Amino acid sequence: MKKIFSVCCLQLIAISFLSAQDIKNNAASNHGNKFEQLGNILPTGNEYRTASGAPGPKYWQQRCDYDIKCELDEKKLMLSGSETITYYNNSPDVLPYLWFQLDENEHSSKNNAGYKEESSMPKKISAEETEGMVESLKPNEFGINIVKLTDAVGTSIKYLINKTMMRVDLATPLKPGQKVTMKIDWNYHISDRMVQGGRGGYEYFPDNGNYIFTMTQWYPRLCVYSDFQGWQNHQFTGRGEFALTFGNFKVQMTVPADHVVGATGECQNYAQVLSPAQLTRWQKAQTGKDVMEIVTLDDAKASEKNNTEKKKTYIFKADNVRDFAWGSSPKFVWDAMPITIEGRRVMCMSYYGKEAYPIYRRYSTKAVAHAIKTYSKFSIPYPYPVAQGVEAANGMEYPMICFNPGRAQPIQKEPKTIVLQLQFMK
Repeated sequence: MKKIFSVCCLQLIAISFLSAQDIKNNAASNHGNKFEQLGNILPTGNEYRTASGAPGPKYWQQRCDYDIKCELDEKKLMLSGSETITYYNNSPDVLPYLWFQLDENEHSSKNNAGYKEESSMPKKISAEETEGMVESLKPNEFGINIVKLTDAVGTSIKYLINKTMMRVDLATPLKPGQKVTMKIDWNYHISDRMVQGGRGGYEYFPDNGNYIFTMTQWYPRLCVYSDFQGWQNHQFTGRGEFALTFGNFKVQMTVPADHVVGATGECQNYAQVLSPAQLTRWQKAQTGKDVMEIVTLDDAKASEKNNTEKKKTYIFKADNVRDFAWGSSPKFVWDAMPITIEGRRVMCMSYYGKEAYPIYRRYSTKAVAHAIKTYSKFSIPYPYPVAQGVEAANGMEYPMICFNPGRAQPIQKEPKTIVLQLQFMK
């Protein structure tokens, strides 16, 4: 009996040992098992990518440049755009078609990618959350409307939209070393990100009847084409991360004249869009030692009430970035402070409404500066000329600009004390 018991114990120990040594990928997770070696996950090194992860002798990367003109219609809550795209084929492959991402289609009842998203009813849910769930199931007009797609000389190009993806069939296949230029006109209804969710859209402030717009993943853009994957053509469900092709951007944003715009890159025409006082403050901020308000709290409060019919156009440029995002609002206070990273000036800046002023005015730009200095020390020197934080009730990061939550709690007024004097009859 003791012998049988000992054999059983040895078998159990052996099974446990073998289970502990299982180094196969965990099918139920997007991570490997604990202590699993990366050699079981990473592809074998080749002439494009070495086994160390560094670029190989024949490494290549595609490039895509964008020249975009867009206009924000605050009353209709619409964004219209026209973009000229120049795509460079640096790969050794002939490309008969290109894939684009149309992330705004995630909100569309016609062209959406939420078809495969799982969800469950929480244990507790508010009436507003319930209404939002019901609203998301109704037919809507969200999603990008492609008005026109042509080549450089105006000839129409065939395309096919599949939910949040668009395949563009080229009349002539794009050979290695060649480039192609095309033009796209488009528009879409901007979604309420507090209702429909997502990383971009608008937030409405009923007290003042105005908005904060966070324009992210907002324009038709090229998917990545790589040596290890080919075309990235996975649908965007609203929760996934993504990679994009690097390139140079020139973006012109026409907005109501009372708006302030912060965006990826550097503004090219502050002299035309800022007031003389604001422009003077901006020029002083270039050599400032502390955080300086360019658009002050008083400026922002005055703009909130303006509701002008006039327009103005901000022009931004950004080189060697993979994406472009921007924020626009009459509510924005804008402050800035320069720091130096290895002899280069980086303007650290913040944009926020009066609701976030007590927190953001005191901490935001200094936190941006601290982050840039710290990560430049422990990773690589920050390569771009600006770094911005925008308060927008929810968050996501993009080149040179990050949207973050963080408002102050409303000040509660103390209840008035009422003194009652009672007289009793003797």
